[in-house]
Amino acid sequence: MIRSTLAILAVSTALLSAPAAAHDPEARELLWADEFNEAELDRDNWIVIGTDFWVNNEQQAYVDRPEVLRIVEDAPGADGGALMLRPVYQPGVDPHPERQADFLSGRVESQGKFDFTYGRAEARIKMPDAVGVWPAFWALGNDKWPDTGEIDIMEYVGEKDWVGVALHGPGYSGETPLVNKYFFADGEDVTDWHVYAVEWEEDQLLFQIDGRTIYRVTRPMVENYGDWRFDNPKYLILNFAMGGAYPFKTNRIEEPYNGVPQATVDKVKAEEVAMLVDWVRVYAPE
Repeated sequence: MIRSTLAILAVSTALLSAPAAAHDPEARELLWADEFNEAELDRDNWIVIGTDFWVNNEQQAYVDRPEVLRIVEDAPGADGGALMLRPVYQPGVDPHPERQADFLSGRVESQGKFDFTYGRAEARIKMPDAVGVWPAFWALGNDKWPDTGEIDIMEYVGEKDWVGVALHGPGYSGETPLVNKYFFADGEDVTDWHVYAVEWEEDQLLFQIDGRTIYRVTRPMVENYGDWRFDNPKYLILNFAMGGAYPFKTNRIEEPYNGVPQATVDKVKAEEVAMLVDWVRVYAPE
């Protein structure tokens, strides 16, 4: 009896520690992808956001310049090329009269190029070790925010042992209750390559990292707070923000920039801070 009990416990423990079944791309219809293997960003897939855009007290101005946004061919660990988004320190360049950001950075969106309703969106991403940065991979509806919904597939605010996921919509935007943090196993962190994904179904969304489901949000969970707004087309976004609301609420750093410490500024100046995206793929529902 003792031996049988121990065997059952061993099997149960193994099942609990084993990751969820990995996504099998061979069994899915690929709807859209960018492998970032060409010499330049594919403008048929993406638009690039400019300096007029400003939210969340972020400390950067978005620009369409190769210093902040380009394809790199020699990213270690990437399969072919990779999209690099990175901040640069260039005071006095931002034309926005109120913001006057000292950092420039990059943001690309598939709005007007590609959107989808239901299915799987995933990206293989490697991020920097830098407190107060705010790179993200996410999806938005095509109309007024937050009425058409937001899916945050991956957000990172510079504590390298975890990333966040969230949903936003009417009644559950901003400080949303529909949020989760994923802490990496010992020996892993955001500076490794990981596949960040969402499985978007009619009545639920499953957030995954490297094939393991880390959070599930269902229609009833959402409807505790507001209307379900995940039945309409959404487009994809990759961006690299600096500081602002989410990093500041995590680290409470005020100087030299909101949410950004001097150590990170020094890393940016030394060109040590960047997000690399090996590929982005969207599959039809199973």
